[in-house]
Amino acid sequence: MSVRIPFFRKPAGVARIVVFLGNPGFRYANTRHNAGFMVCDALSERLNTRVDRLKFKALTGTAEIAGERVLLMKPQTFMNLSGEAAREAMRFYKIDIPGLFVVSDDVALPVGKLRLRRGGSAGGHNGLRDIIEKCGGDGFPRLKIGVGAPDSADTDLADYVLGAITGHEREEMERTAARAVDALICALTEGMDAAMRGYN
Repeated sequence: MSVRIPFFRKPAGVARIVVFLGNPGFRYANTRHNAGFMVCDALSERLNTRVDRLKFKALTGTAEIAGERVLLMKPQTFMNLSGEAAREAMRFYKIDIPGLFVVSDDVALPVGKLRLRRGGSAGGHNGLRDIIEKCGGDGFPRLKIGVGAPDSADTDLADYVLGAITGHEREEMERTAARAVDALICALTEGMDAAMRGYN
């Protein structure tokens, strides 16, 4: 009597992990703090892929960029725990910190401005800080999306970044997300030097 041994497919690896920062849920969908999620949505539309599989405490999807398989992640842990999702994926795929790429909002940049960096501090960003603390350091490249700063010094920064994007600012952010996709693809295909020259 023969016995069939089930065949288990080994999970395919990925070469890079791109984490787009934001907060989950409809309440935060159109806020400045979700600029990273906006870029992910624009990228998935551009590449005709979906980022909707719940894994590693994130909505995930894969895309082929420059001939390499890249994991795209939208953490569902809320911003200040983003490192939990990134760490799980990095451990599973055995990706070191330089293989991580993070896309986030930045209040220090005017609306519409992009800035690519090879690494560095969190700069007061809770999501970046959690990734740095939980994933092994700050030596990962990142793309920052300018969302501007409050007009008044009396405005609470948390209220500002969690505020809705409306009107002309919304239109500018949509254009910025499209440019951010170009910048990200350039960084992954041509390298950070070319992307920094072209988009910073």
